[in-house]
Amino acid sequence: MTSFIHDTLGQRVILDAGKAPEHLRAELERLECSNVMVIASEFESDLAAQVAGETDTVLNWNEVRQHVPVENAQRARRAAADAKIDVLVSVGGGSTTGLAKAIALTSGLPIIAVPTTYAGSEATRMWGMTEDRTKSTGLDDRVLPKTVIYDSTLTLTLPVELSVASGFNGLAHCIDSMWAPNTDPIAQAMALEGIRALARGLPQVVSDPKDLGGRDLCLYGAYLSAVSFASAGSGLHHKICHVLGGTFDLPHAQTHATVLPYVLAFNAPSVPEIARRISQALDDAPSDGSAPAAVSALETLREATNAPRALRDVGMPEDGIAEAVERIMGVAPADNPTPVTEENLTNLLRNAWSGEIPGGNHE
Repeated sequence: MTSFIHDTLGQRVILDAGKAPEHLRAELERLECSNVMVIASEFESDLAAQVAGETDTVLNWNEVRQHVPVENAQRARRAAADAKIDVLVSVGGGSTTGLAKAIALTSGLPIIAVPTTYAGSEATRMWGMTEDRTKSTGLDDRVLPKTVIYDSTLTLTLPVELSVASGFNGLAHCIDSMWAPNTDPIAQAMALEGIRALARGLPQVVSDPKDLGGRDLCLYGAYLSAVSFASAGSGLHHKICHVLGGTFDLPHAQTHATVLPYVLAFNAPSVPEIARRISQALDDAPSDGSAPAAVSALETLREATNAPRALRDVGMPEDGIAEAVERIMGVAPADNPTPVTEENLTNLLRNAWSGEIPGGNHE
């Protein structure tokens, strides 16, 4: 055990299937807020109406786009100010929560987040916005939702393939947290428990999409993944995916799901003890501590859930690899377990682009 400093974020978390409207009303009363702005994409507007229930909503906002373009954030901020909003209720995935955070960043308005995916943004104080093909991120206490309401019945309309991609996004938070710049034993413990929950919940969602047990496990795992990430910070995986998403407008969850195995294969040989712990969390089987064991365990889960496999399948242009490498080299953590070079990063991205089996040579 080494010395460390760990900050625990203050937030109320509720997990209760079928009770989101009831809990939302109670939280609005507790926070003494009444001028409600409900943020949800057009796709999830019916779910938002269901959650808001008898709440007197002042403003419904459905202009939601992935990676939160700055111009979208500015329009939403003006609308909230004009309507004298005193609380933001986000119902949806990471893009929806991200827009609420963008509003809170400049207004200080409290957020009640009602997630419908396993993105995890609701449990962090990280914001992100995109301008001129560049995604910027930062940390600010104002954007951390005051309350998170998890209701697995709200995830039932999420297609299985998107549930899997979103769950792998959660796994990426966990695995990146094991070696991110500010990781500590507490963050790692939460990350490993998040891996266990997601690795067991996702196959249940695939085999029986209507079963709430698997979806509850995934929500629990997603929360743990985000809390660990909030403490540990962004490792190489997230630096890569933020560049790819912002530069090429790639779908967020699918990009994270695709890149994750390649970053694990890249870093695991340099941290065998962490690789052993990840492997055991993924499948509960004894591990020899080798990097291939961890990569193999993740690959087994990927095959069992038919997770995304190639960046070319989600819109990444092959001729964009060189630009991506240049941008990532500027933000890659200096203390990444495996030193990052243009050559090995190019190899990683080429394998992820084509969908090669992860675990190639990174020399």
